[in-house]
Amino acid sequence: MSKSPKRLFAIALWIGVSLHAAHSIAGTTNFVGIGRDATTKEVAAWDIDVRPDFKGLPAGSGSVAKGQDVWEAKCANCHGFFGESGEVFSPLVGGVTKADIQTGRVANLQNGSFPGRTTFMKVPTISTVWDYINRAMPWNAPKTLTPDEVYAVTAFLLNLSGIVADDFTLSEKTIHEVQQRMPNRHGVTTNHSLWPGREFKGTAMADTYNTACMKNCAPEPKLASLLPDFARNAHGNLAEQNRLIGAQRGVDTTRPEQKGPLTTQDAPSTTASTGMPAITPPAVKTASPANADNKTVIALLNKHSCTACHGVDKKIIGPAFTDIAKKYPGNATYLVQKIKSGGSGVWGAIPMPAQGLTDADASILANWIANGAGR
Repeated sequence: MSKSPKRLFAIALWIGVSLHAAHSIAGTTNFVGIGRDATTKEVAAWDIDVRPDFKGLPAGSGSVAKGQDVWEAKCANCHGFFGESGEVFSPLVGGVTKADIQTGRVANLQNGSFPGRTTFMKVPTISTVWDYINRAMPWNAPKTLTPDEVYAVTAFLLNLSGIVADDFTLSEKTIHEVQQRMPNRHGVTTNHSLWPGREFKGTAMADTYNTACMKNCAPEPKLASLLPDFARNAHGNLAEQNRLIGAQRGVDTTRPEQKGPLTTQDAPSTTASTGMPAITPPAVKTASPANADNKTVIALLNKHSCTACHGVDKKIIGPAFTDIAKKYPGNATYLVQKIKSGGSGVWGAIPMPAQGLTDADASILANWIANGAGR
């Protein structure tokens, strides 16, 4: 059935008004009753990334000599006095030659007999180094370095790598010339559209070269995961660390791995009404005279990343909590002081940086350890 011109005009007018209204709604930046616009200062606090073209780099400067002072005060504990990081962390400096600085390709990356890979052997852009130090270091107090300190520490690392001279001062103006001396600046391909991307005159080709499999396809791989025996329970019982909602449960790492099919002892119980796993809170023992149960202690250990270096009853990087408990039974006052101030030499050469947790949290953890670090 054909429509009259008046009817067609009315329909077109209605569509135009609707599109205009939709555009107006989509273009607004305000949502009535929901939140507020971020202030310029709040946006600036988040917008700290530094791009390979150095956009986002703040004004500032730092000399090699100043960088050595900052390094020895805040960085050497973990990374070694010369960036060698021999104990725990991967080395930052080494494996770079004068020829690499000239060619922009690190020869030792192609040398299978070379014993390791350092940061300055691999990283192609100095902006990456500056950005990471600025946002993540020191690891126990990230984002506490001033821009001048970041410039200085970066200059010191560049000097250790032989990229800049002893009297060099790094700044937002001199960093461009440093990029032209990065040992592996030509060692990473940019022949794709991921990086540097079109804004840096990158290519417009596809991100990947995969093709859809339509025939003679390989069988779908079976994915699985497991905890090796030496790692089981290294960070406490995972079953006690999961929230009580949902079907995904942490494995009980206090028991050996189940080798065969699940038995009735291993399988989670289900409710008759939903068929979902029943929510049964794990048994929790009280652990300290500070009136903190194990659940509170575990939450604090995770909150302050203590289990990254200490297992409950196994050594990781630092000693097991149970070993500390045997060495300092009942001595919570001393343990609070050690947690807060850090130290080295008692349990080996690997240092523990000072921890920035509150006195209340330190007291709970110290009392738990002093009373045996029990589960």
